[in-house]
Amino acid sequence: AALQKLRGTSELSAELEEMLAEQAAVKGQRAKNPWELFQNPALRWQLVSIVVLSSAMQLCGNDSMYSYAAYVFQEAGIPQDKIPYVVIGTGSCELITSVTCNMIIDYAGRRPLLLGGYIFMAGWAIVFMVALSQQTQISWMPYLSMACIFAYILSFGIGPAGVTGVLPTEVFDQMSRPAAYMICGSLLWFNLFLVGTAFPFIVKSLAHFCYIPFLVVCVCTALYVWFILPETKGKSFLEISEEFRKRNFKTKTRAGFYKGPEEIKTTTL
Repeated sequence: AALQKLRGTSELSAELEEMLAEQAAVKGQRAKNPWELFQNPALRWQLVSIVVLSSAMQLCGNDSMYSYAAYVFQEAGIPQDKIPYVVIGTGSCELITSVTCNMIIDYAGRRPLLLGGYIFMAGWAIVFMVALSQQTQISWMPYLSMACIFAYILSFGIGPAGVTGVLPTEVFDQMSRPAAYMICGSLLWFNLFLVGTAFPFIVKSLAHFCYIPFLVVCVCTALYVWFILPETKGKSFLEISEEFRKRNFKTKTRAGFYKGPEEIKTTTL
C-alpha cells in the first residue's frame, strides 16, 4: 500500500520481487558499521567507488568557482551592487541543473551523466584559466570568464551533483547503506574543509592557473568512471552486486585466466 501511494500505480510486482530478493540475500545479517565496510573484501570496489566520487564532489573545484565569481563579474562591467544577485544566480543554476538531473537520470543513465559532467568541467577549467590569464589584455575575456563560471557550475549540477548521492543506494545492500552514507557525508565535509583551507594558498602559488589541481581531479575521476564504474541504470541490486563481485574477487591464475571466488575455492581444495 505504501509503494502504491508512493509510485502512484498498482503495477509493482517487479519492484516487490527485487525488494524481496534483496531482503532474502541479507537475511540474518545486522547493519554494518563504517569500519566494517573497509574490512570486507566483498565490498572493496563499491567502497572505492563512493570514496572516489564523494571526494571528487568537493575536490573538483566547483565551490571554488564562487570565490572567483565576484571578481570576474566586476571585470565584466556588472555594477557592484548587482554582483551579489548574479552570484546568487550561479547558485540557482546549480540547483536547477541538479533537479533536472534527477528527472533525466533514469533515461540518460548514471555513467554518461557522471562522465559527461567531469569531462565538460575539465574542458571549461582549461578555458577558464586561459581567460583569467588574458583578463586584462583582451576586452572581451571577462565575458568568457563569466560564461565559464556558469558552464562549469551547470556541468557539475547536471552530472556529479545529481548522480553521486544516489549511488550508495544502488551499490550497497540494506545492511551497508547507512554506513556507506556516513562515509560519503564525512568525506564531503572533510574535503570541503580541505579545499576551503588550501584554495587561497593554491591561488597564491599558481595565480591564474590555480585550477590545474581541479582539472587533474576531473580528468582522473572521468577515467575512473569510464574504466571501473558499472552502469546501474535498469539493473536490480543483485545484478549490480554480481558485476562488483566479479571485480572484487577477480584473481589471475598462472595460465592468465581469471576465476571467481567459487572457482578459486574449488581449485584450492
